[in-house]
Amino acid sequence: MSAAAVRLPGDPPGGRRAVMVWSIGVAVYFVAVIFRTSLGVAGLDAAERFDVGASALSTFSILQLLVYAGMQIPVGLLVDRLGTKKVLTIGAVLFTLGQLSFALAPSYGMALAARALLGCGDAMTFISVLRLGTRWFPARRGPLVAQLAGLIGMGGNLVSTLLLARLLHGVGWTAAFVGSSLAGVAVLVLMLLFLKDHPEGHAPEPVQPSGPQGLASVRGQIAAAWREPGTRLGLWVHFTTQFPMMVFTLLWGLPFLVEAQGLSRDTAGELLTLTVLSSMTIGLVYGQIIARHHKARTPLALGTIALTALLWAATLGLSGDRAPLWLLILLCIGLGTCGPASMIGFDFARPANPPQRQGTASGIVNMGGFVASMTTLLAVGVLLDATGDNYRVAFCPIFVLEVLGVTQILRLRRHAARRERERLVASRVEVVHVPA
Repeated sequence: MSAAAVRLPGDPPGGRRAVMVWSIGVAVYFVAVIFRTSLGVAGLDAAERFDVGASALSTFSILQLLVYAGMQIPVGLLVDRLGTKKVLTIGAVLFTLGQLSFALAPSYGMALAARALLGCGDAMTFISVLRLGTRWFPARRGPLVAQLAGLIGMGGNLVSTLLLARLLHGVGWTAAFVGSSLAGVAVLVLMLLFLKDHPEGHAPEPVQPSGPQGLASVRGQIAAAWREPGTRLGLWVHFTTQFPMMVFTLLWGLPFLVEAQGLSRDTAGELLTLTVLSSMTIGLVYGQIIARHHKARTPLALGTIALTALLWAATLGLSGDRAPLWLLILLCIGLGTCGPASMIGFDFARPANPPQRQGTASGIVNMGGFVASMTTLLAVGVLLDATGDNYRVAFCPIFVLEVLGVTQILRLRRHAARRERERLVASRVEVVHVPA
């Protein structure tokens, strides 16, 4: 019997209603990504508006990602206990208020607080959407559903790059950010009216008790998820693959292309758009490959890391000050592989954990890329200030983090594969004993 034909106990049926409900959750994530990446096209404007340098500018994204990363395990626990709808509702309210506050912030300090609020709300979206997918679709659809969620999220990045950038230079800072915040209100209304946590007959396990017993249960749930080699491997895959694209599209891509490479803002914006389009296209390919060939996960992840390292080395290591346009195009296309590759991390954690621990495990994995992104954003900003805007030196931390991540992936992959085989055998035995 093929893997695709196996139906696990309690597998949800999928179908049109599943697609509709899941689409509402993904729409919330889509808007969250628009808000998250809005600073990527407004970085130079923000530096001028708040009169700050590179280090202070990078603090916007660092604080946002610090809050995001720090919230991942708590959000995973909340999703496992409260369900998707409640957590997504809180998240949508917070990231909408954060975007609106950023539009109206009169000072650098107030703008920082707004980005922190946005990061808190944003942190509640993707884990919730992953959980929604596992509750509404059969397990065999998991890799493709997760890749599609990431792909649609990249569409939010595309909206930032194309639409928000034009609004920013057309109607000004306040009108552009206030107008964009209305998208948060729209998805909040849709979610409150139509979103459901799970199909009929597929309710999750009862919520764990509160108090000391509940606290012990929380600690036990986190520890159990962390003990699984697949969870830790997923974290390091996410850590190593996501951050090169995140750093580029979230903040430093536009300044690098304009200030270091001498491109116009329009051309730089087109290259950022190319990165997003590349990510969306490759996401579909990766999702199909992994759904059919699970053993391709590690080669795809390591291949993506090698490709991005090679392209960055070629771009930064040229003897001249500026790379040729064709190489920058290849760099942006290559960075587009990072988002889909980071989703592979969840494909290691998913089979390693039971359904009642999926949110917690996904939260652990999701911390990886954002911790790496936050670290790199800070390092680039500090090195730019220290070296007088020498981007060649400032982007070198990318290679350090990639070496660290690859070392951990190679260390954990055999342990994770052995444990996954054990769980697969156990699940097949369980399937055999399920009544017809």
